[in-house]
Amino acid sequence: MGWLITKYLITATVIVAASELAKRSDKLGALIVALPTVTILTMIWLYIEKQPSEKIANHAWYTFWYVLPTLPMFLIFPTLMQRYSFWVSLLISLIVTIICFWLFSLLLKQFGINLVS
Repeated sequence: MGWLITKYLITATVIVAASELAKRSDKLGALIVALPTVTILTMIWLYIEKQPSEKIANHAWYTFWYVLPTLPMFLIFPTLMQRYSFWVSLLISLIVTIICFWLFSLLLKQFGINLVS
């Protein structure tokens, strides 16, 4: 139980630090958030917990494919914020992301990469 609490505290600290930094500097905050900190922490936790190398490698592999269809959200959201409220912009961006993910998964399936179980 102590290990789980440690993981929560470290992971939460990274996220809170990134959001606090973003308050002070848009560019630096975005850079920190754009770094794959959650993925790196996850791979570290998997390694420390003695998960097989294949599981850790698969995590990195699938993370790459999952990131690609989320990228349009970062272009759509700022544009929507000029017209709509934060919550409406976020909702539309999330819907677009889900559609992009679905279409991307259909495309990748043609190449033997299955993102949906």
